[in-house]
Amino acid sequence: MSSNFGFGFTGGDDQDPQPGFDMNSLGEMLQQLGAMMQQSGGQATPGSGAVNWELVNDNARKALVAEGDPSLTDGQRSATETAVDLAEVWLDAATDFPATGGRPAAWCRSEWLSATLPAWQSIVDPIAAKVQGSVSGLMPGAGGQQPALPEGLPPEMAQMLGPLMGMAQQLGANLFAMQVAQGLAGLAGEVVSAADVGVPLTDDGRPALLPVNIREFGEGLGVNERDTMLFLALRECAHQRLFAHVPWLRARMTAAVEEYAGGIAVDSSRIESALSGIDPSNPEAMQEVLSSGVLVPEDTPAQRAALERLETLLALVEGWVDVVVGEAAGGGRLGSLSQLQEAIRRRRAAGGPAERTFATLVGLELRPRKLREAATLWQELGRVRGQSGRDAVWAHPDLLPTAADLERPEVFVASTDPVALAAIEQELGSLGLEEGSGEAPGAGPGDGTGPDDGTARGSADDGGSADGQ
Repeated sequence: MSSNFGFGFTGGDDQDPQPGFDMNSLGEMLQQLGAMMQQSGGQATPGSGAVNWELVNDNARKALVAEGDPSLTDGQRSATETAVDLAEVWLDAATDFPATGGRPAAWCRSEWLSATLPAWQSIVDPIAAKVQGSVSGLMPGAGGQQPALPEGLPPEMAQMLGPLMGMAQQLGANLFAMQVAQGLAGLAGEVVSAADVGVPLTDDGRPALLPVNIREFGEGLGVNERDTMLFLALRECAHQRLFAHVPWLRARMTAAVEEYAGGIAVDSSRIESALSGIDPSNPEAMQEVLSSGVLVPEDTPAQRAALERLETLLALVEGWVDVVVGEAAGGGRLGSLSQLQEAIRRRRAAGGPAERTFATLVGLELRPRKLREAATLWQELGRVRGQSGRDAVWAHPDLLPTAADLERPEVFVASTDPVALAAIEQELGSLGLEEGSGEAPGAGPGDGTGPDDGTARGSADDGGSADGQ
C-alpha cells in the first residue's frame, strides 16, 4: 500500500493493516535524490532562480567538448572577414539600412554559447519562473499549509522535511538547467551565425559566423564553400542591419514570450494523479512522469494570440532577409544563389534552429507558409513602393503587417500610404530619434517604439555592383 505523501513513500510490510513510517523507504528516496543532484551537477545554490545558469553553462560546454568543438584556423577567420566585407558591399545596394560597422567575428561553438547566453537567459527565465512557480504551489506545505506527514514519522525526520522540500525545488531548477544546456549545446552544433535563430542574441551588432558549422551546412549541396559562406554572410549581415536599426524588435519578441509565459498554469489534479503512482524504488519514475506531458498546460486564448504575434514577427524578419539577400546576390552575382536558397527552405521545413527553438520554448510551430507569405509581401511592397518605401515600414511597430495582412499582401500594399510613412519618418526625426537609435545595436527601449534611420537618405543606386565576384 502506498501513502499519499508527495514523494511517494511506501508503507511498511504489505501484510501490516496499519502501515507506519518505513525508514528503508526514506533511505532509498534520499539516495535517489542525492544521485539526481550529482547527475545535475550538485550545485544546489540557494537563490539561483528558476534556472541555474552556471549549471547551464557548465553542462553545455561539457556537451560541446564531448561532441567536438574544433578551434578555428587563421584561414577560417580570414575567409569569414572576406565574406562579410563583400556581403556588406552587396547589401548597400539592397537596403536603406546601413552596415552596423561592427568588426566581423568567426566563432567556434563554445564562443557562440558565451556570446549568446545572456540573451537566452532573458528569453528562458520568464517561462521557467512561471512553470516552477506553478509547480511549487502544488508542493506539500505551499502557501503556508503544513504537509501531510506519514504516520509514525519520528520528530527528527519531520524536521528534515522543510530543507528536503527546498532541495526538491532546487533540484527542479537544476533539471530545468540540464534541459536548457542540452538544447543550447544542440543549437551550437548547428547554427551558422549569430542571428541564425531569427532573434537578436547579441548587443554589439557585429556579424558573426561559425565556419565549422557552415562547412557542415554546405555538405552535399554541390556548392563551393566560398559561395556558401558568402551567402550565409549576406543573411547574417542583413539580420544584423535590421536588428541594429529597428531597436524595438528585441523588446517586441521578448514581450510576446513573456505574455505567453504569463498565462502558464499547471493542472494540479493531473500532476497529483501522476505523482501518486510514483514508486521510489524506481529511479526512472520521475523522469517518466516529466516526459509524459503532465506539466504541459493547454494554451489560453491570450497565449495563442501572443504566439500568433511572435510567429508573424519572426516571419516578417525572415521574409525581409530573404528578399534583401535575393536582391543583393541576384542578377548573376552569386551563381549558386537558387541552390543555397533552396537549402535554406529545406532546412526550415525539416526543422532548423529557429523552428526547434520556439517549438521547445513555447510550443510555436513556425509554418513555412507564413515565411513564404511574408517574403511575398516584402517583395510586392518593394515593387510598388520602392526600396525606401519597403524599409520604411519598419519605422514603427504599428506600421508592420499583421497575420491577416500576410494572407492578403496586395491589400496591405495598396493601403500603405507613402505620404503617411514619410510624415512618420519626419516626426521621428524631429524628435531626435532618427540617428540616435543606432547607438545601441540590437537593444532599445521597451516601450515598443523605434525609428528607421535609413529612408530619409533615399535609396541606394539600384545599379550598383561589386567587383569582388
